[in-house]
Amino acid sequence: MSRIGKKAVPVPAGVTASVNGKELSVKGPKGTLSLQMSDLINYDIQSDGIAVQPANETKQARAFWGMQRTLVQNLVTGVTEGFTKKLLITGVGYRAAAQGNKLKLQLGYSHDVDIDVPAGIEVKTPDQTTVEISGADKQKVGQLAAEIRRWRKPEPYKGKGIKYAGEFIFRKEGKKK
Repeated sequence: MSRIGKKAVPVPAGVTASVNGKELSVKGPKGTLSLQMSDLINYDIQSDGIAVQPANETKQARAFWGMQRTLVQNLVTGVTEGFTKKLLITGVGYRAAAQGNKLKLQLGYSHDVDIDVPAGIEVKTPDQTTVEISGADKQKVGQLAAEIRRWRKPEPYKGKGIKYAGEFIFRKEGKKK
């Protein structure tokens, strides 16, 4: 029995939810997001929120229940508040600059790294060592942050690289003489 799945997803004022065939659409101030509905789950749009229930008592339906409810919650949160990831760049000469729909990174390679920003995602660089990624779709925001971080993962000896804000990098002691 899913504890999180039992709770209905509250729909705040200014947000509308609708079902179009096999797709659940949520529209709000930050845009419209949609989710492909699973056959194993029943989605019930009520006045107070969206209720998610398993369609049958199979093990797979119960396993999907909590996840599908969380995906619906992410849609509602995305169209109202949006999601943000913050990356910190550490290292001598490492810097970032947002230029329109591109992010230019200088990470110690012989060339600059240009990353295309997908539609619906906004990238800001308040200073040269901070990158803020924001958007309505949680999956796209997290995926772009992971792709940027992949260019220079933080290393444990000097701490150089790209890390998430709040991430702890376990530091190792260097070679002893």
